[in-house]
Amino acid sequence: MSKHPMQPIIDDAGVTRFKKNAIVCFLLNAGPFNLNQLAMMPFSPEDREQFAQLIGYSLAGYGELSYVSSETWQEVEKKRAAQTKRRNYGK
Repeated sequence: MSKHPMQPIIDDAGVTRFKKNAIVCFLLNAGPFNLNQLAMMPFSPEDREQFAQLIGYSLAGYGELSYVSSETWQEVEKKRAAQTKRRNYGK
């Protein structure tokens, strides 16, 4: 299980993604670093997993990231399946 909490999963114009954190997105867009620069820095895979969630990565793209562990991906899949099940029961 991940050391960090998982972001909520949302539907954004038909794309299933993690809910963005507005502060993190602001800091990324306004700050002195871009994603390419951050990729070269020595952050842990767990921190990278959470960062991708905080910037609103799509689930499809998240599953392709080299630093996302199979354990984290399984947790994401369970959460998405549970959400889909709840949504379908509500119809």
